[in-house]
Amino acid sequence: MNTVRRAEIGDIPAILELLVQVDMVHHNGRPDLFRGPATKYNAEELKEIIANEKTPVFVCVNDEGKVLGHLFGMFKQELNDSVQTDIKTLYIDDICVDEAARGQGVGRTLYDFIKGFAKKEGCYNITLNVWCCNPDAMKFYENMGLVPQKIGMEHILN
Repeated sequence: MNTVRRAEIGDIPAILELLVQVDMVHHNGRPDLFRGPATKYNAEELKEIIANEKTPVFVCVNDEGKVLGHLFGMFKQELNDSVQTDIKTLYIDDICVDEAARGQGVGRTLYDFIKGFAKKEGCYNITLNVWCCNPDAMKFYENMGLVPQKIGMEHILN
């Protein structure tokens, strides 16, 4: 049975492998923007992120302890803003299921876990960004009940 737990320093090599997978999905969809193969964080940065309570990182592991997926969270809250309310949000900075484990419920397990975690932490909502060049992720998020909150648009000038 797969379980979700807080990421540990020993998980960093597996997390780095997953980050390359994430980058390659984006690189394949938008090679004009993503270098590929690369990671958005290095091992030293991951140590700091994992240790920071404001940026909780979780991994989904199988019975043997193999990391099947990760989820990077980030608490966001703008207090006393002149326009927006003071709600506390859990922003999903990164979520990835290992290519070999896709279709086995790992993503749902991670997302269900983070919903409960965010609620327990007093969050009003969960947000994330998804690239339009990643339709599988968009479909997954819609299946999890997420709906568009805002849309980023671009005009390439070449």
